[in-house]
Amino acid sequence: MKKRTISDIGLDAVVYGVLIVFAASTLFPFVNVLAKSVSQEWAVVSGKVGLFPVGFQLATMQYVITSDQFLRSFGVSLFITIIGTALSLLLTAISAYPLSRRHLPGIGMMMVLFVFTMMFNGGIIPNYMLIRNIGLMDNVWSLILPSLISVFNLLVVKSYFEGLPESLEESARIDGAKTFTVLFRILLPISGPVLATIALFYAVAYWNDFFSAMIYINSPALKPLQLYLRDIVMDANTAVSSMRSSDDIMNLSPDNVRSATVIASTIPILLVYPFLQKYFIKGVLIGSVKG
Repeated sequence: MKKRTISDIGLDAVVYGVLIVFAASTLFPFVNVLAKSVSQEWAVVSGKVGLFPVGFQLATMQYVITSDQFLRSFGVSLFITIIGTALSLLLTAISAYPLSRRHLPGIGMMMVLFVFTMMFNGGIIPNYMLIRNIGLMDNVWSLILPSLISVFNLLVVKSYFEGLPESLEESARIDGAKTFTVLFRILLPISGPVLATIALFYAVAYWNDFFSAMIYINSPALKPLQLYLRDIVMDANTAVSSMRSSDDIMNLSPDNVRSATVIASTIPILLVYPFLQKYFIKGVLIGSVKG
């Protein structure tokens, strides 16, 4: 093992120092919003809240998570994220498998068509007209179907499949396995890292999407959580004035409501990361360097 010199130690110290500064600058806004969400109204209004709560209280968070509209929007986002992620994973795997078999005729042209959609798309107005003409306006499926396949995720899974030993498929073919049997019984069970990574990409995208809902959704009952969050952030004064009792209004401010809604909307997707973290880096590296 090479002996470390003073310059090596100094360089490591500088690198770690820079990383710590960047990490702190990234975490500071989130910690500040968290502190505001559980601080007293007077402390938030007077700007005394920094990294730590001032006058700890949970009334704001309790109001936000028990609001009827929040619960409806949470349910809509949960449905969109779970169903959308499951369908996206299924279609991405089904599409990536034949694309990873370069000997099939026409695969090169198919790849060109897929990659073309990464660079060019119809735009907002044609997409809106399409959704309207097929009858999906003000329908929760308008937030799922147009985003079912991400070409970037498709290419990652394709590269992963290309890196798997061909002998696995050949031995299955010898035993009489058909195409879907090879995919679902042989390849997918050993593709946990890349599937978990892609599932995380899809879940975060579905959970955070508000722009599609802003265009296609009109009914308050179908608003996803991120669109509800946008409405709160844009006009928290109205949210506070619509509270159930005057006691709530006395203890809460628009900034309290904004901060608590941001935290309540962020925590659910953050809870997914610990379960997929062990697959995340491995899946991305394998899917991006092989092929």
